[in-house]
Amino acid sequence: MLDRIAEFFVFGFVPLVVGMLAVPELSVAAETAVRGEVIYRERIALPPSAVLSVQLADVSLADAPATIIGEQKVKPTGQVPISFEVKFDPSVIRTQMTYALQARITVDDKLLFISDMRHQVDPLTDVPQTIMLKMVTPSAEPTASVFDQLWLVDFVDGIGAIAAPQATFRVSEAGKAGGSGPCNTYFATAKVDGQAIAISDIGSTYKACAPEVMAEEKALFDALTKAASYSVGAGKLVISDKDGREILRFSAAS
Repeated sequence: MLDRIAEFFVFGFVPLVVGMLAVPELSVAAETAVRGEVIYRERIALPPSAVLSVQLADVSLADAPATIIGEQKVKPTGQVPISFEVKFDPSVIRTQMTYALQARITVDDKLLFISDMRHQVDPLTDVPQTIMLKMVTPSAEPTASVFDQLWLVDFVDGIGAIAAPQATFRVSEAGKAGGSGPCNTYFATAKVDGQAIAISDIGSTYKACAPEVMAEEKALFDALTKAASYSVGAGKLVISDKDGREILRFSAAS
């Protein structure tokens, strides 16, 4: 009888113990971020209107704008270093892709400092990063004129390269802009001040084309409304948005 009781205590509780061990643990997704600091060499304090923007970007494709994975905007006070923490979703990171940190400081929406060198990074490491910024020297005059030149659209943000139907763009000193879209003729109001550019009041004809062509045209018009700055050189026109991201690229028509 005692042997059977002992057998009950030894073997009867085994299923309970095994059952307890088999209960899965609850997993909590850890917060993922790239951390570090931004510095510059100049011994100057930043004004209250300064804004630091740090972005984690996928820069794998050389012929397309970088894809932003995460971004943090900070209103720094005083001098550098300025700490940052860019949060992102780790599930989007791919081992075969290339990632980099890019940073800029603006004052009253005007660029003051920028990271002019690629700061490549492995987003999944915990190594603190230090980004060196370079002070931007304002240019008194554009390096080349954007006016009265017929520009062929090479690239539109969200679409990529556009070859056919060929789209065009032209802007005049009188404040007019327009051209041929992938489907319709369009017209707009343009304001150019130094390297700043703003396109508004876009209108067009009402021709209907294939859905993919209409999607290209919509992306072109959307990008034009986001125009904030431009650069011209070597027969190329590049338009960027307010964050300095390239959204349109053109070649001068011969």
